[in-house]
Amino acid sequence: MISDDDRLAADLAAEAGRRLLALRAAGGAADELRRAGDRSSHEFLTAELARQRPGDAVLSEEGADDLARLSADRVWIVDPLDGTREFGEPGRSDWAVHVALWERGELTAGAVALPAQDKVLSTADPVKAPAPPDPPAVLRLLVSRTRPPEFMTRLARELDAELVPMGSAGAKAAAVICGDAEAYVHSGGQYEWDSAAPVAVAVASGLHASRIDGSKLSYNQAKPSLPDILICQAALADPLLEAISSVR
Repeated sequence: MISDDDRLAADLAAEAGRRLLALRAAGGAADELRRAGDRSSHEFLTAELARQRPGDAVLSEEGADDLARLSADRVWIVDPLDGTREFGEPGRSDWAVHVALWERGELTAGAVALPAQDKVLSTADPVKAPAPPDPPAVLRLLVSRTRPPEFMTRLARELDAELVPMGSAGAKAAAVICGDAEAYVHSGGQYEWDSAAPVAVAVASGLHASRIDGSKLSYNQAKPSLPDILICQAALADPLLEAISSVR
């Protein structure tokens, strides 16, 4: 059942995205644009959450981590600008805004806005991820364009797959949801805000999401590092997990 939290996540991500588009259109030096994007989106999201959900905790990439969240029942996990590098590069559309809600151990709402693609994917209106051909003509594996895991070359060789570099984790999850790729695999250097909203939306769309060893993705932990992830078509989860295990 769609809740007010689902709608709020979608509305906040969409509005933050509109503000980021306006900021980007105004131009400026790339590094300053990136800093301003991170800062202004964080300030907007945290102010709105404080106003509309005053009793909830917030974990944001751009804010100080208040460990009082560990005893909270509800924690919003946000990445005000995921793909900051891409945001500062003219013409790139693989950057996003992530807004997710964690409640007592589970992600219960989430939204990924892709402002430069005029797209918002959310648990308020889940997209049914298309089933892949059996087998896919070419298995497309999305990887970080700046930090692809070292083992991915071996994995691609093992599966005769194509590696597709892309920015933001949210943009990669959206590509799998929309059928533009079959899987997103990452290892190293991520945090809860990178994946919470993409995972909430992917799961609501019927996709598989886990650590790359198959274990559960856990959020609102004392240390918010969450370094690896697999998001894929559900039918591909077992063979991908097995292949990842064999090449790591």
